[in-house]
Amino acid sequence: QVHVVESGGGLVQPGGSLRLSCAASGSIFSFGAMGWYRQAPGKQRELVADIISNGMTNYADSVKGRFTISRDNAKNTVYLQMNSLKPEDTAVYYCSAVQLGTLQRYWGQGTQVTVSS
Repeated sequence: QVHVVESGGGLVQPGGSLRLSCAASGSIFSFGAMGWYRQAPGKQRELVADIISNGMTNYADSVKGRFTISRDNAKNTVYLQMNSLKPEDTAVYYCSAVQLGTLQRYWGQGTQVTVSS
């Protein structure tokens, strides 16, 4: 059974930084795209950033230049370094991993990020 587990959320002041981590396990296949989505209260879940196994990345316009996504393929782990955080970044952040072979997408349970003074 595939498990996707996030860590690293919390409360930070505007302008601060946080680093999220996500580990996927339990799959006999490797993972293709891995990424981060977020959902703020009353809003739809949106893509923040994703990365495929060759290192190619994709970012939402709202986080370009502030967030950096990276991954360790050997550990099936993806990271999101978030700098210059703004109150509008406040949301539950979800990790996503797409399993190669089946193309099944798996989600983590989410981690809360709150940006507030």
